[in-house]
Amino acid sequence: MADDLLRDVEQFFYREARLLDERRFHEWLELFTDDVRYWMAGRRTRYPQSSKAITVLAGTRRDDGDIEDELPLLDETKTTLIGRVARIDTGMAWGEDPPSRTRHIITNVEVEPGATASELTVYSNFLVYRTRAETEQDLYVGARQDVLRSVDGAWKIAGRKLILDQNVLLPKNVSVFF
Repeated sequence: MADDLLRDVEQFFYREARLLDERRFHEWLELFTDDVRYWMAGRRTRYPQSSKAITVLAGTRRDDGDIEDELPLLDETKTTLIGRVARIDTGMAWGEDPPSRTRHIITNVEVEPGATASELTVYSNFLVYRTRAETEQDLYVGARQDVLRSVDGAWKIAGRKLILDQNVLLPKNVSVFF
């Protein structure tokens, strides 16, 4: 049963990636619950408490701590995601004119029981390649923690926490979805 569940979740994520890569954003939005929180932050480089590297410069330092304490790059609801898609639909979103071409790679999928019987907590890694215009190429690499909820016999994303491995983003904008 566990192998079937893992396969089911992986197929759900692969389909989601294909919808994004094919720019089928309205179908992608249907994969979310109405109460979804879609949150993304980058990592900050911090020295551990045991490090002697900066003792002279700073008498105290913070451990990596909870990533939720970081300033998010994205903190979205279903309403704001719908608004972003609607803006792209207008043809007036400069960050997507010309449109980005993306390739979403999802890997290292691990499934655990969720907070309720109808939910799963799913950990995975992602790589999103984006290219647009003639010379722009961007890579986004990180980890995801999703809450999947069974709704009428189908999986829906009830929460997504994305942690980028980059602590400095070089792209001109973050107009793609993850």
